[in-house]
Amino acid sequence: MNASHPFEALLVRALRGGVRAMPWRRSLRFGAALGDLAHTLGIRRAVAEANLALAFPDRTAPERARILAAHYRQLGQVACEYARLGELVRAPAGQVIAEARGLEHLEEARRGGRGAILLTGHYGNFELVGAWLGQRHPVDFVTKPLSNSAVDTMRIRMLAEAEVGFIPLGPGVRRVFAALKKNRWVAMVADQDARDHGVFVPFLGRPSSTPVGPAALALRTGAPIVMGFATRREDGRHDLDVIPPLEMPGPDEADAVHALTARHAACLEAWVRKHPEMWLWLHRRWKTPPPGPVAVGREVLARPAAAGGAGGR
Repeated sequence: MNASHPFEALLVRALRGGVRAMPWRRSLRFGAALGDLAHTLGIRRAVAEANLALAFPDRTAPERARILAAHYRQLGQVACEYARLGELVRAPAGQVIAEARGLEHLEEARRGGRGAILLTGHYGNFELVGAWLGQRHPVDFVTKPLSNSAVDTMRIRMLAEAEVGFIPLGPGVRRVFAALKKNRWVAMVADQDARDHGVFVPFLGRPSSTPVGPAALALRTGAPIVMGFATRREDGRHDLDVIPPLEMPGPDEADAVHALTARHAACLEAWVRKHPEMWLWLHRRWKTPPPGPVAVGREVLARPAAAGGAGGR
């Protein structure tokens, strides 16, 4: 166990208790202040600034700085909402989720009987919306266990309070197939660097190593990939947009997994470009370089064959 894990668990427990004692809107103000503090302290700010410069080279430095400041406030608000997930998903209509558009696509998937892969990115409070949908149809979150087991136990308990199932990524893959067979929905994210286990598809103008799991799962089971995005309004509430199921690759497409992965990456990119403050800029999304030449602008840079290697944050 990492020596810092007990202290981290204590902080999370204290934050959870303090936030749950506040009214939701006051906790949002507190979360925004936490985000401002993290921004001021420079927590992973250099990574985020570099990512924004790569993704939006046409925007001015002050514009990117405003996006990043808003993003830190958003992260603080999400952290405070997570502490009271069960309460928020059962809030009266319109109080937390202001408007939900496209729910008919999920109803169509329900009638299809093969389950559905609810796919999004680290965009807005994606877990709140997944849990909110879980009040309407059984949902399992497929996610990697946290390295801090005490914090992970608290996270699983909060998901249980929201009546959401949890399937650990990796050893739980059989449970994913079983869930889809029961016509459950499985919620996943697939927008972090996948190292040398992913496929390279365009994302925000650069080739990006992207997890193949959702595409491979959809192609194997026939479950549709339905993407959704939660965008926060200025008053703190969320708008949910559910997109029609992604078109499955045709028989003439040589690499179906690559094609479907590129489609969901392009869908996420469109939403990030519309609301950049909603996406997680603190992750080293382009850490793993693609093999061979890489096009950057009008130039082609040679990439050494040995440069492929590790990913992660």
